[in-house]
Amino acid sequence: SSHSPSQPEREGLFHRGPGLNLTSGQYTAPIAGYYAFTTTLHIARREPRRKGQGWRQSRLRVLICVQSRCQHNSHLETVSRLESSSDLFTVSVTGTLYLQAGQYASVFVDNTAGSPLTVRSGSDFSAVLLGV
Repeated sequence: SSHSPSQPEREGLFHRGPGLNLTSGQYTAPIAGYYAFTTTLHIARREPRRKGQGWRQSRLRVLICVQSRCQHNSHLETVSRLESSSDLFTVSVTGTLYLQAGQYASVFVDNTAGSPLTVRSGSDFSAVLLGV
């Protein structure tokens, strides 16, 4: 299975739910309505930092997008500045999106850090129907 450079390797599974497909990482809305989405990703660098090389200017965007259209208005996102000296950090995104029945939402990681990242086990992704 080939995946895009922006999609990190998955070490652990996300939360299970009736609309969540763990193979694709997509939550499909059973009915149209407003859904509260939350994802918390525990992200680790896969290779140690070289001496003197920090997270300077590194930014990590985590997005929850509808129908994979992250450039449209139908997404939630957070941008973290990776100034920590740690090789493991946590990023969360929470918000509300409107989905039509059959539309899906999924999590994307936009990695400008310049080194490979892994989403660790214990990460989660959940959706709750708020109302129609």
